[in-house]
This record gives sequence, C-alpha cells and structure tokens, in this order.
Amino acid sequence: MVQIRLASPSTTDELCSPLDTAGRLSCRNGSFVVLNAWRWINGADAYRGDLRDYRRYMINHEFGHALGHGHRDCPSSGAAAPVMLQQTKGLDGCTANPWPVVANG
Repeated sequence: MVQIRLASPSTTDELCSPLDTAGRLSCRNGSFVVLNAWRWINGADAYRGDLRDYRRYMINHEFGHALGHGHRDCPSSGAAAPVMLQQTKGLDGCTANPWPVVANG
C-alpha cells in the first residue's frame, strides 16, 4: 500500500533519505509518496505560478514512481512534457504538462 505525505522540507529530507532532496524536492521512497510542502506552496518555475497544475504534476509524477516508472526526457522541443520528466528542475524544451497522458483533439 502506498501512503502519501505532505511534509515540511526537513521531514521530506528524512523520509526521502538516502535521496538528497535538498529541502526542495519530493520523492517516492518505499511505501511513501512524499510531497515537499515548500514546493506545494511555492510551485516551480516551469508552471509560472499555476499552483493547481503544478500540484497535479507533483502527485502524478511521484505516484508514477510508485507504479514503477522512471524519469523520462523531453521527446522534442515544444512537445508536452512527459509527466515523468523532472519538470520541477526544468522542461528541457517541452511545455509544462501535469497529466500522464496528453489527450489529442
């Protein structure tokens, strides 16, 4: 069973160890999906103040790890970012996308 936690930066660091979250990143570690409260409140540059979509991305990305998915690269400049791209760290030419699958049409 996977449990989700919204945690302070220091608690995130503890729950995510040995991964170094530097007080700013979220993680999936064992049965925990840990969302960093600092990111929950402040978002990331890739989402330019759109906290609702950034929070969707955080949840979908970390639960993607819980489902066994690893990180992905941007497939091409201007494409919607795969949810498993580390969008918190940047978009590498993609556009922000909080969803696991991009609907066509």
